[in-house]
Amino acid sequence: MAMMTRAGYLASLSDGRRVFADGEEIKDLADHPQFATALELVGEGYERHYRPGDDACGPYFAIPHSSADMKGLLETLLGWDMVTVTTSQGLLALLTAATRMRSASAVYADRIEAYFAYCRDNDLRCVQAITDAKGNRTLPPTGQDDPDLYTRIVERRPDGIVIRGAKLHISSAAVSHELVVMPTKKMKPGEEDWAVACAIPVNAPGVRIVNTNYAPRDRVQDFPVSSLHNMPEGFIILDDVFVPNERVFLAGETEHSATFAHALGLWERLGGTAHLAEYGDTLVGLAQLIAEANGTQRVSHIREKIAEMVIYATLVRAGLEAAIANAEPSPEGWYFPSELYTNAAKHYGAAEFSLMIRHLHDIGGGSIVTAPSIADLENEEIGPDIRKYMRTMDGIDGEYRTRLFHAIRDFTADAYGGWQLVTMLQSGGGLFAQRLVARKHYPMDQAKELALKLAGLSKG
Repeated sequence: MAMMTRAGYLASLSDGRRVFADGEEIKDLADHPQFATALELVGEGYERHYRPGDDACGPYFAIPHSSADMKGLLETLLGWDMVTVTTSQGLLALLTAATRMRSASAVYADRIEAYFAYCRDNDLRCVQAITDAKGNRTLPPTGQDDPDLYTRIVERRPDGIVIRGAKLHISSAAVSHELVVMPTKKMKPGEEDWAVACAIPVNAPGVRIVNTNYAPRDRVQDFPVSSLHNMPEGFIILDDVFVPNERVFLAGETEHSATFAHALGLWERLGGTAHLAEYGDTLVGLAQLIAEANGTQRVSHIREKIAEMVIYATLVRAGLEAAIANAEPSPEGWYFPSELYTNAAKHYGAAEFSLMIRHLHDIGGGSIVTAPSIADLENEEIGPDIRKYMRTMDGIDGEYRTRLFHAIRDFTADAYGGWQLVTMLQSGGGLFAQRLVARKHYPMDQAKELALKLAGLSKG
């Protein structure tokens, strides 16, 4: 098979998929404004990477075989659209799960490798559908008053399985080709029906996707970030969806139910750390620019806040570099990032992210949310007055400062900023999960031996 162009990608979406937004079913994604930016971003990615030839494939299907390969892949990921990034990370997570399952379930590992090849050969985009509705969080899947609140197998056939449930928070599902369903958590004996992992085409019968979006609906000139970078968020309903055996990666083996979540968490946290490092540098830049525009860059408490932001951005990037430098090989020769450094770096970056936002808002001031709109700035009567009173000094005119405030608001304090605040915290799982994994992989015995030596109690 060959790679797709932008036109080929857009044509591939007219496949009978069922997509809803604002209470209505969307018959043509290309004609709906809520999906326009997403389609433009993904289409541009297809166009940029396209190469002719039956044996061509995109760089997003690369499998790292060294730390250097992983570093190169991450550096390019930041320039890709979210759908392409999700595809790369998700498929690498599947391969990670395959290597961890191979000794006990070689058939599933082989299916995963075949699925990876299928997506690569057809130049498809994938999303990972992991988070269940969960119902009453105090109860296990078997204790819910509705067993569908965790996605489950409702029928087993000789040629496959039938699943039912819902998956939440699935970014860009509506504009992708494949849904990779995974268990949301470790299942216990007796919960075999909920231990299911598989791959489903977005247009499979029984799949419906309900979408929300943080994209601005009007006055896009006041949203310089989110008007150019937004993706739909999918609430996926799986209504008795048939999955053939070759697309089933887990069907009742509870001992492997957490393998997929852990593998996906590793790659999502690595990608999340990379984005936190980039965002950290951007926040520092915004803080310095608005301090200079306000004339407060030499005020001591502002200098201290910016210094703290600099340290934050530097430490997140250091954690990212450590995760790559300490990457570990699998028996197949594939390289995976360090569990310890990846989880520690993501935890630190996510836990302190809101403080960095607070520093920026404290430095910038109230005009972050009250600056007049660009339309007001361009009004013949009031525009000159806005420019006059938003100006601060020679070289800092009113329009420059107004636009800078709009960038900060859109990036950190409006719908897009709120989305980032939550996703930076939750991507790859919450903080508690990252603490657990970091503790599990920390060399505790070495730390204890150092302490014993200090206390004169070492036997070595």
